[in-house]
Amino acid sequence: MLAVVAAGVLLIVVVLLLWYLLAGRLKEPEQGKPPPERPTSQPASCPDVQMISVPGTWESNSNDDPHNPSSNPIALLLNVTNPVSQQFDESRLDVYTVPYVAQFSNPIAIPPDGQQSYNNSRSEGTARMIEQMSSRYQECPLTTYAIVGFSQGAVIAGDVVSQIAAGKGPVPADLILGTTLIADGRRTNQPGSDQPNQIGTPPPGVGAEVSLNGLNVPGISMTGPRPGGFGELAGSTYTICAPGDLICDAPRDALSPFNILGSVGQLVQAVGNPVHALYNGFVVDADGTTATQWTTNWVEGVIEGAPHPAHP
Repeated sequence: MLAVVAAGVLLIVVVLLLWYLLAGRLKEPEQGKPPPERPTSQPASCPDVQMISVPGTWESNSNDDPHNPSSNPIALLLNVTNPVSQQFDESRLDVYTVPYVAQFSNPIAIPPDGQQSYNNSRSEGTARMIEQMSSRYQECPLTTYAIVGFSQGAVIAGDVVSQIAAGKGPVPADLILGTTLIADGRRTNQPGSDQPNQIGTPPPGVGAEVSLNGLNVPGISMTGPRPGGFGELAGSTYTICAPGDLICDAPRDALSPFNILGSVGQLVQAVGNPVHALYNGFVVDADGTTATQWTTNWVEGVIEGAPHPAHP
């Protein structure tokens, strides 16, 4: 009888261990390797500005074309990148939409939903963004960057920009023209010189990762606020959050990590909540400007004011 119980316990331990291993751990972004000196000119093939767009959950895939994304024709940030790309020629602007798996598996789904875990998805998106920026910087050291992210993509973009501000990213901080994050899951809603500018009337809640800080179940690691915020780049960083969007407007400390099943269930539901899908119509100012219109206007403005690097 004792042997049967021991075998049962061993089986449970093995199953739990495999669950955690297969779901994946969150990988820390790797630091870029910038060249030691910046030249006074760069190749004519280099764009003046590199725009980086990081789509949200279910709005990309690993094999999507970064210069002609088509995996989700109604992806939110296409409402920004399409009009912006039409305003500038290739010598002035290159728009790169980060291709990554962009999924969020429900770890308590029975049967399993067949998707990649949040940790695996977020890690891949971060690695792809850093890889593109590192590669561009090595080839084009005077190119500047405008960055936008939505939902899971906002978490990814915000994490990379935070690292850049701390001097640990793929490009120097002075090359970042600005960043706009829509529905950022690590939104703190706190004042401070290292925090981003909030566009529109900020709702009272915080990002889901801040609300659920410390929750760690297979494939989902909630990492809380970004250490150091956005540092010297906070002044050029913007955040937009619609009231009732649980991804960025979750109750403060309301979801107890001790209630794992309930917390995970609410988090998974938050990814697909109706408010989260309506930013193309979410008005952020008295002129009736929507979140995507504001972001488009902002990006066009920073590109128009960006430097024109010399060519040999």
